Amino acid sequence: MDAEVAKTLGELERKLSELERTLGEIGHGGEAPPERDQGQEQDQRHERPSPQPSLQPSGWGRIVDETLESPPPRAPQPPRVNPFKPTVRAQEPPPRAPVPPSAAELLRFRDRLEQAAYELTHEYDELLGRLSYAAMPAATGPTISFARGVPSLDIIDVEGLREAAVRAFDSDPEGTTAYGTAVGYPRLRHWIADRHGVEVERVLLTNGSLQADAFLFDQLVREGDEVIVESPTYDRTLLSLRERGARVHAVALQQDGIDTDALARLLAGGVRPQLAHVIPNFQNPAGYTLSLAKREALLALAREHGFMVLEDDPYADLRFSGAPAPTMLSLDGDRVVYASSFTKTVCPGVRVGYLVGPPDLIAGIARRATNTYISPGMVSESIVYEFCASGAIERSIETVRSALAQRAATLGQALERDLPEARFVAPQGGYFMWVELPEGTDVEDLHHAAAERGVAFVKGSDFLLEGGANTLRLAYSGVTPEQIRTGVARLAEAYRSL
Repeated sequence: MDAEVAKTLGELERKLSELERTLGEIGHGGEAPPERDQGQEQDQRHERPSPQPSLQPSGWGRIVDETLESPPPRAPQPPRVNPFKPTVRAQEPPPRAPVPPSAAELLRFRDRLEQAAYELTHEYDELLGRLSYAAMPAATGPTISFARGVPSLDIIDVEGLREAAVRAFDSDPEGTTAYGTAVGYPRLRHWIADRHGVEVERVLLTNGSLQADAFLFDQLVREGDEVIVESPTYDRTLLSLRERGARVHAVALQQDGIDTDALARLLAGGVRPQLAHVIPNFQNPAGYTLSLAKREALLALAREHGFMVLEDDPYADLRFSGAPAPTMLSLDGDRVVYASSFTKTVCPGVRVGYLVGPPDLIAGIARRATNTYISPGMVSESIVYEFCASGAIERSIETVRSALAQRAATLGQALERDLPEARFVAPQGGYFMWVELPEGTDVEDLHHAAAERGVAFVKGSDFLLEGGANTLRLAYSGVTPEQIRTGVARLAEAYRSL
C-alpha cells in the first residue's frame, strides 16, 4: 500500500474513533459507550448516527467549540461589622454550581459533530474504494510511455555500433565523410539490393523511411489524386497525404490485413487510385499482418486497375511467432515500391531508410532527392553498412525480437488482469498493440487521466479519418516488463476514474 494512503487512513481512523467516543459520552450521560467488537465497529462506522438528545449530560465540559456564557462571579464583599454586637464569622456561600448547556446548544453542537463524522467517513470510504490501485496513486518519476514505437536503450547494440563507426572511418574515410550522391552510400545500397535479390538500380537510400515515403508521394500523387490507405493507418501517412491534397479512401483493416473485398467494391464503384499504402507486417498502429491470400488479391487489383502499391515494411524482421509471408515486392516487382528502415532493427538515431522499386521510378525520385539535399547522410549510412556487413544486424534483430516477444506477452497479461474490459489481438511481431475499450468510452478523457498518473499512449482516433473514440495504441517496444505492468495498472486506475 502507498505510504501516503496508509498514513491518511490511519489519521481518519483515529479521528473517527475520537468522534465516536465523544458522541457516545454525550448520548450516554457521560458514561463510556459499551464496547463493540471490531467487525460491528467497522459495519457501523459507515452509518450516520441519529441524534439522541440528552438534557443532563455530565460530560458537557468537553464542549469547546461553543462558548457557554454565564454571569461573571461577583467580587467577594467584606462582611459588615456591628460594633455593638459580638463578631460572628459569616458562613462562606456554597460553591456556585456550573451552568449546564441548554438543550438547543447541545443539539447544535451534536449536529456539528455528526456532520464532521459523516464527512470524514465519506472520505474514508472513497479511499477504501481506491485501495486496489493504491500502489500508484500518483505519477512519480519519469512518465511510462506507450506512445512511441522505438526500442529501449537496453536492447540497442551500442557497443556494436561503436565498433561499426570505427570501422567506417578506418575502412572508407573518404566515402564516409563526403557528400556522396542522392541514391545513398554505395556499399549499403549494394547490401540492400543483395538482401532483396534486386538490381542495385532499384534501390535508393534516404534520411529515414518518412522521407522515403514523402519522396514517393511527391513523385506519384498530385492534388486531387485518389489514394487508398488502411483504416486505421500510420498517422504521419495521413498527414503527409492530406498536405499534398490527396483524396484519401480508408479501407477497413481486419485481423488478416486490409479488407480486399471492400477495396474491390470501392474500385468497382469508380475510385481510381494512384497508390495504395499498406503496412503488411505487424501494422502500425494495429499490429495485424496481411495474409498471403490478401497480398495476392491486392496485387491482382493493382494490376487490374493500374495503381501502385507502397509496401511500407519496417517491422518485417521482428516476427516472434507465426510463419513469415513473402514480400509483395518479391511477388510483383513492377507494381510494388518497397520501403523500410533501420530505425527498428538498429536504432532510431541512425535515420537511415530506403526504397526499392522500378528503376525508372527510382531514377525520378533520385533527381528529386538531389534537388532537395544533394545526398542523405553518408556518416550514418556508412556506419549502418559496417554494422550490417559484420553480421551485427542479425544479432541485433534477435535481441530486439526476443525482448519484444516478452514485452508483448507481458502487456497482454497485464491487460487481462488489470483492464479486462479491453479487447485486443496479441501481435505476432512488431512494436504495437491496438486496444478497443467498451463503446461509449471517451479515450480523450482517458488520455488526460492517464497523463495525470504518469502514463502516455496515442489515441486511436489519431490513426483514423473518423471514429475510434474508444480505441488506443499501446507501443510496448520502449518499455521494460516491469514498466509495462506498472503502466497498465496506472492505465486501469485512470479508466476506473472516468
